Order: sequence, then C-alpha cells, then structure tokens
Amino acid sequence: MLAPAGGAHRIPRKGGVMTDRFAPDSRSLRRELSGNAGLRVADETGAAPTVDAVFFDLYGTLVDIHADEAAAAAWDALRSALADRGVTYASNAELRRRFEILAQPMRDAAVVAHGEWAEPGLLPVYSALAGERRNDDATAQSLAWTFRQASTSLLRVYPGAPELLARLRVAGKRVVLVSNAQSCYTRPELAALGLDRAFDRIVISSEVGVRKPSPAIFRRALEAEHLTPDRVFMVGNDERADILGAASAGIAGVYLRTEISPASDPQASAHAVLSLAGPDYAELLQYLT
Repeated sequence: MLAPAGGAHRIPRKGGVMTDRFAPDSRSLRRELSGNAGLRVADETGAAPTVDAVFFDLYGTLVDIHADEAAAAAWDALRSALADRGVTYASNAELRRRFEILAQPMRDAAVVAHGEWAEPGLLPVYSALAGERRNDDATAQSLAWTFRQASTSLLRVYPGAPELLARLRVAGKRVVLVSNAQSCYTRPELAALGLDRAFDRIVISSEVGVRKPSPAIFRRALEAEHLTPDRVFMVGNDERADILGAASAGIAGVYLRTEISPASDPQASAHAVLSLAGPDYAELLQYLT
C-alpha cells in the first residue's frame, strides 16, 4: 500500500563524512534558473508530461535516517576496530585529527579536478588509518561500515517506497538513484534495506566525483541512460540539491518536503513542478503515471 510516511528525523548531513565542506550559496543557482521557471509543468489537462525515467534522491526521499558522525560512539567503534588490527590511537580526538589530515588533500585535489561541488570517495582514508600502504578495499570497507553503523541510530525505508519503485518499473519507467553519499556507506545500506536491486541504475556522488546540485552528476546519469532532460523527472527532498540542481541540467523536479529536508527549505518549492508534504507516494505515483 502506498501511503505517506511519518516520523522522520533531522540530520546534519545525508550521505557521508564531511560532505558539506564546500557548499556555495544556492542563490547563484537561483540566478541561473531565473529565466527557467517554466520547466514542463503539465499539459492543459493538468497531467504530468510523459517521461521515460525518474531519478530519485535517497535519504529523506525514500529512506529515513538519523546519523551523527560526531558521536563519540562512532569514533569509539572505529578506534576499537583499528586496535583489533594492531593500530592504536590514544583518543578519539587524535583519530579524528588523523582522519582530517588524510582526507583534506583528497578533498582539495577533487576540487581542482571537479570544481566546487567535488565529492571524493573517502575509502582510501580508512585504508590509510589502518596503516595499509596500498588501498585494501576489504579492510577499508569493514572499517567504514563499522563507523557508519555506530554513527547511525535510525535507518528505515519509508513505508510504500519499495512499492512505488516497483510500480514505476512495471509502468515502463526507468528508476535511477542519484544520491549525494559515500558509496562505502550507502551501498551496504541499500543492501541491508533490500533496495540494492530496486533501481535500474545507481549513481552515487563519491563514485562519479561530483555531487548535487552540480548539473554534472545529473548529466552523468542522463548520459548513462541515453536520455535527454525532457524525458526525466527528479524527485527529492532538498530544494537546492535536488530541485535547483536538476533544473540546472534541464530536468524538472518534484519536491517532497520531509522532516529531513533542510530547515531553510520552503514548504513548497516554486522551482518544482509538484510539491508534496512528506513522502506522499500515492500522489507522486498518480502524477508520474
């Protein structure tokens, strides 16, 4: 049964460690879109334009999460896992400093390569923390997952989300995940939630090197799907990242205002073709099909 879901929890970040370090003001995106507010709203009957694919955000759109990466329990767990591998840190503060020393050059290099919305994958940091001279993906993934699990107090699929994705696919729509996230956290979470096979394609910012609201990540998804922007909708709960970002790539957006949406977000987005209060999948499915 498709129904609105409640009980979301606010989190400071959605996808992974320190992903908001480079965050230009969204006013620049709004200026770019000032003459583009009329993206494919509906025909004269009020029906949505026909599309071939729907791009979805993950956290706050399909999945409810509460993660606190500053929690002592998360760093305790990581420090303990490293100690089990013979690598000791005297305190959480020392471990966090070492993490930042290792991660910052990666972030800086990513910005040079991809611009202000760069998103480097941080899995090599976990290898380096363990003292591995070469990237050991198995060790790094285990450490990353230990940290993520210890930092997460809530992780659940919104009621009706799997059914929504399945019905869209039955209706002939391609369903694509476009998520700002660290894949070392998100891919295990998708598997744990039973969503790893719910999408026709998964596009994660840390794997492509750039995150929303950059149009580049949306264009990467479009190219992979061999689609033009007018054949796609983007569904998300963050106006800047999902709605303005998609619009900068020529894609119309559907805005879901959930409790995980940024506090500064409006109740309804003037830049979206449709705004819904919460994950109202019944109304969303009706609009999309």
